[in-house]
This record gives sequence, structure tokens and C-alpha cells, in this order.
Amino acid sequence: MRFSSVLMAGSALALIALPIAAGAEESSNGFEAGSILVRVRAIDVIPETSSSVSSIGGSAHVSDSTVPEIDGTYFFTPNIAVEEIAGVTYHTVKDVNSVAGTVPLGSVRLLPPTLTGQWHFMPKSNFSPYVGAGINYTFFYGVKGSTSPIVYSTHYSDNVGGAFQAGFDYHIKGNWYANVDVKYLILHTDVSLGTAVGHVKASVDLNPVIAGAGIGYKF
Repeated sequence: MRFSSVLMAGSALALIALPIAAGAEESSNGFEAGSILVRVRAIDVIPETSSSVSSIGGSAHVSDSTVPEIDGTYFFTPNIAVEEIAGVTYHTVKDVNSVAGTVPLGSVRLLPPTLTGQWHFMPKSNFSPYVGAGINYTFFYGVKGSTSPIVYSTHYSDNVGGAFQAGFDYHIKGNWYANVDVKYLILHTDVSLGTAVGHVKASVDLNPVIAGAGIGYKF
């Protein structure tokens, strides 16, 4: 399961954190109440797709996507903050092992704005790890139809889900920070297909792992 991947990633971040934290110096430019950190990341979105497809059977497969993302973090206290992320991902979709074999279902773009509450363990140190949890609401748009003649329409339902994260910021110089972040989104959509064999419904859990790295500036 991808959730186990997040746990492994979180453990890896913790292992990285231990030796760095041991030698971490307090930063005069650390986070405090009212700090705003704006980051730009490159993220890799890796869906773990599980699904049930009526009538024609098979299971949905959704491609990975690597895209830029922008986010902002506001600190209520040195330890407590909220983060909002925004980015658009592009995915191709197909139904594999159906009665018709592999059926391409076209492509779709996802806009999953995500809000998380965070706990920053060492906000005054050059190395500042954090964990977070929150919600996302995913919009599906820009749907391009299947190249298969048996599928003539595709619709995805928007939905709300949960989000978990772990990561760290590292003070580079001045107000600049490097960042590594891993998120796990609980994401579900219902897909409706108009096909030559009738109306087909698919219940799809995407549940992507989102791994990213980037740079941030503190205001």
C-alpha cells in the first residue's frame, strides 16, 4: 500500500533528521508567530489505484505525474502552522483486464487544493522537521475522451478527502530555505462512462503519494 510508502518515507526523513538535528544550530532567522513561508516545489504524484468497474470489468490504471507546485505556510506560533498547496497534475487513464482487453479512457487534469495543520519540532533551528494532517478537495477537469470507439463519454466526480504529510525545511542563507516534503492523499472519485455496451460506472480510489523538493522564502 502507498500509505506504507509514506510511513517508510517518514521513517527515512526521521533517520535523516537524527544526525542533522544532533548538530543543528539555532538559527537567528527561525520561524516565529506571524512568519509566512512561500515555497516552490517540483512534485512527483504517484497514484495507488484500486477500483471496481461495472459491466466490462477490469481495473482502472492512472499514470504518475511530475509537475511544479506552489504552497504557502503561515505560523500561528513557532511550532503551529497551516499550509495551503496548489498545483495541477495531468494523468492518462485506462481500464486494464476488462472484457474488451485494455481500454484507453483518455486523460484528465486534477486540481487538489490541500490544507494541512502542521507541528514544527525545531522552528528555531537551521534544520526544522514537521508533520501535518488536513483535508483536500480535488477538482477533475480538462477531460479528454477515449481513443477507443467503444467509449464516447467520460465524467469524474469531484470529492473531498484527507491528507497526511512529513517533511523538513533547511535554512540556507538569509530568508531562503530548502524543503523536502512527502504527502499522502486519501482521494476517491466515481467515474461514469458512456460506452457502446451501455452505461458503465467505476469506483476509483487514487490515494496518491506526493513526493516533492523545492526552495522557499520567508516573509
